[in-house]
Amino acid sequence: MFSGIVEEASEVTGLRQEGGNLHLSLKCSFANELKIDQSVSHNGVCLTVVEINQEIYTVTAMQETLDKSNLALLKVGDRVNLERSMPMNGRLDGHIVQGHVDQTAVCTYVEETDGSWRYRFEYIFDLEKAKIGYVTVEKGSVTVNGVSLTVCNSKDNSFEVSIIPYTHEYTNFKQIEKGSVVNLEFDIIGKYLSKMMHFAGK
Repeated sequence: MFSGIVEEASEVTGLRQEGGNLHLSLKCSFANELKIDQSVSHNGVCLTVVEINQEIYTVTAMQETLDKSNLALLKVGDRVNLERSMPMNGRLDGHIVQGHVDQTAVCTYVEETDGSWRYRFEYIFDLEKAKIGYVTVEKGSVTVNGVSLTVCNSKDNSFEVSIIPYTHEYTNFKQIEKGSVVNLEFDIIGKYLSKMMHFAGK
């Protein structure tokens, strides 16, 4: 379980394909604090640490994960948003994030306004999934590349977010431009409520 508060945007140092799996190695300031089998969010995708070598660690993404996320598009040198799992006695500074990416979206607009940034993202709209919570709502929460954000200008297949300077500087949002592909996780609470209402209506 995560909160969507990114700890670090770390550099990809290695990519190795093995069958349908992709092994990703990243250089990270807290790599020496990690443990084998520990869960870490990578652009919002929960992956398990399988190897640690000083300041570089490795995780493995399976084919289903690659199909549903932007991890397959990564190149050596790219920055990935990282967050370790949330301690049960910690503060929930963002919102409840599972690390299970629902789908990708494409950035269609970026604008800098007085030091902050506004982004618009479009995604493929599926009515059946929307009925069970795979949507955004105005002033609700959404996770973009692992970052907990507040939705504005919510439409059926798009939404906007505003990024403060700190988030822009310390996450990979500063690499996102028009045409960039990002990972989305819709709010789990909204999914549960929508599912219950779906069954209540039957």
